[in-house]
Amino acid sequence: MVLAEDGLASNAPHLRLCKKLNIRFITVVKPDGNKSLFEWLKGIEREKCEIFDDDGNCIHRMEFYNGVPLNDTDPDLEVNYVEYREFDSDGNQIYHNTWITDLEITEKNVLSIAKGGRARWKIENETFNTLKNQGYKFEHNYGHGKKHLSTIFGMLMMLAFLIDQAQQICCGLFQAALKKCRAKIVLWEKIRNAFQMFKITSWVALYQAIMEGFYGRAILDTS
Repeated sequence: MVLAEDGLASNAPHLRLCKKLNIRFITVVKPDGNKSLFEWLKGIEREKCEIFDDDGNCIHRMEFYNGVPLNDTDPDLEVNYVEYREFDSDGNQIYHNTWITDLEITEKNVLSIAKGGRARWKIENETFNTLKNQGYKFEHNYGHGKKHLSTIFGMLMMLAFLIDQAQQICCGLFQAALKKCRAKIVLWEKIRNAFQMFKITSWVALYQAIMEGFYGRAILDTS
């Protein structure tokens, strides 16, 4: 397991716990949060790696160094540092970030480590953004409730999200119904409406009804 985390996680207690549990990490690090680390790096000749496109334009530029003290308070806690820049074909910088990791960095894996760090935004967008804005109703009120109510709601929501993702990959009927609706939030509303109006005997019948129109064929039980 490799944790991809934001800059809040680049602190000694958290990283020591990761090491204790044998969990690897790629964590954003910034000068305002780890000043002494960046001061230490100023006097170091870092290894460099560049990748070019077919026209000879540099599109990936990485600098890295293994064995950097995390901060002045925890000099014994060493991490490996990577700085990454991406450029378009005209030489304009389009992305820049810096990370620390406990994975040993080499010229062969530095781009993969940078991609691992960037994957956090993919998780943020395709998971949390989906849960908040595409019909799962993930809001701050999940923090309220007695007797673990918020935990139960959260687990049920994540279970539904997992099932939906599995169906989106594997279920042709789900894929066809989603294509018909064009957006997940529209599909969820149609499913809710169907459960209010009809007796649902199977998911097959439900998805077929959504694909063909509820009143186009007598697919659902109206009794």
